[in-house]
Amino acid sequence: MTTRSYTLLGADGRPYRSAAPGTLGGYRRGRIYGRLDCPSALRALAAGGYVAHRVFFADEATAVAAGYRPCAVCLPDAYRRWKAVTGPRQ
Repeated sequence: MTTRSYTLLGADGRPYRSAAPGTLGGYRRGRIYGRLDCPSALRALAAGGYVAHRVFFADEATAVAAGYRPCAVCLPDAYRRWKAVTGPRQ
């Protein structure tokens, strides 16, 4: 019996191997994280170009520590909190 392993990003932004799959997905180029069933991410994956830049996180705290922001589509409450702290783009 072989044990499956997954590659996740840690709080330092570096990949590591895990026996458990990630609970959140992210887009490396946009530094955005969200749910694995996010409609926006699923559309991007279906279009094809997103896959090479997809990353996974164990939890929300790790994604935030790695410098990623919440997705406005699938995590609107977390996005609003993030936006209130960071302010509008300059």
